[in-house]
Amino acid sequence: MSQPAACDASNEDFDLIVIGGGSGGLAGAFRAAEHGARVALLEPHLFGGTCVNVGCVPKKAMWLAAEVGNRLKLAPTLGFAVPEARLDWKTFLVHRQRYISNIHDSYRRRLDAAGIVTIASHGRLLDERTVLCGEGMPLRARHVLIATGGHPVKPQVPGAELGGTSDDFFTWCGAPPRVAIVGGGYIAVELAGVLQALGSRVEIFARGPRLLAGFDTEVTDQLVEDYRQAGVHLQFDYKLGRVQSADGGVRLCDVDGVIGERFDALLFATGRRPNTTNLGLEAAGVALDADGHVLVDELHATSVEGIHAVGDVTPNLALTPLAIAAARRLMDRLFGGRDTRLDQDNVPTVVFSHPPLGKVGLTEEEARQRHGDDVHVYRAGFRPMLYALADVPQRSLFKLVCVGDARRVVGIHLMGEAVDEILQGFAVAMKRGITLEDLRDTVAIHPTSAEEVVLMR
Repeated sequence: MSQPAACDASNEDFDLIVIGGGSGGLAGAFRAAEHGARVALLEPHLFGGTCVNVGCVPKKAMWLAAEVGNRLKLAPTLGFAVPEARLDWKTFLVHRQRYISNIHDSYRRRLDAAGIVTIASHGRLLDERTVLCGEGMPLRARHVLIATGGHPVKPQVPGAELGGTSDDFFTWCGAPPRVAIVGGGYIAVELAGVLQALGSRVEIFARGPRLLAGFDTEVTDQLVEDYRQAGVHLQFDYKLGRVQSADGGVRLCDVDGVIGERFDALLFATGRRPNTTNLGLEAAGVALDADGHVLVDELHATSVEGIHAVGDVTPNLALTPLAIAAARRLMDRLFGGRDTRLDQDNVPTVVFSHPPLGKVGLTEEEARQRHGDDVHVYRAGFRPMLYALADVPQRSLFKLVCVGDARRVVGIHLMGEAVDEILQGFAVAMKRGITLEDLRDTVAIHPTSAEEVVLMR
């Protein structure tokens, strides 16, 4: 197994220096090397960044554990003699970490095979062509890629240190009896679903009037109802004033001074910030926005020629596949002679809630703002067969947003069992300009949830 090179292993020039070994940085390094570029990759921590280590991968593992738990809860109702099953977190964490370690090993093998020099160090720009590694060794390259990602932040309120973030969640070895989650976005919704399914009693304190701003309101309203049916409590428009210690747990106090019930644990899902401090960006002349993101154009070029950025460190959508796609296209342009650009319209995304929720394209609200009365909406609300058989109230809601006489599909919004797998194919179809009639001309696969997309009237 290879190890990252020591910082003083080499001071040779490169074609590309990548600062950050997360999803975007690795994708850029690998693609540049495929084109014959000489590449150095600086990463002081584990390869894979947020996604592999404290994001998508361990999150999906916990989501899968929760799904198994939900199925086991249904089993007795359907006639299976299954005793009450509780997750042994420590045993499951062994499997989760083994899976992640295999990803790390795969990265190391690929980096070695590609001839990429890996340096276990922070990188800091000295100028537009020079990067200093942690011990001050200068490395020069024709191009620099910044892919340092982001990190979770807590609100600036007294007692915030008593709560954790999603990073801390992945160190837990069990489900606390009562958990408060402050936030109403992806991370809050996903962690709430996992913890509730695995035995916690969860309450979400959302700062806004709804969950998942940017998703279709009607669909998120159905998710809220499903969460309430599952036992999750929700408070909206909650303004946190402070957090106070309470008998080994915490209590939340709002801005009006109202003190809530005791919780055993508190998680903040209140946003992320880009990792742009101590990178020498200002010295090199790289422009940042007010939140510290590296400003890039549609080609992912910064304000300084030769310096580029992808992923969560930029203001673009914070999605792992988007960072990977951006990095690969960038390297195809820089080293492969191809004029490839990333189309950021109609990017599909899924929230791994319980059940999952996915979207691609415009919400109904966005479509009406652009197209007015030319918008046509079609819906299918139903119980998936398993939940109908078990007489469980969980419901799915599928929704199409169409425009014009041709009923061109401009938005697909799915909330329910298996939509994380269903959406990908329909996202391809929508990217190709599919219409409602095209969907209706497609023979349904029965009985499935997916068939509801082609049967809407």
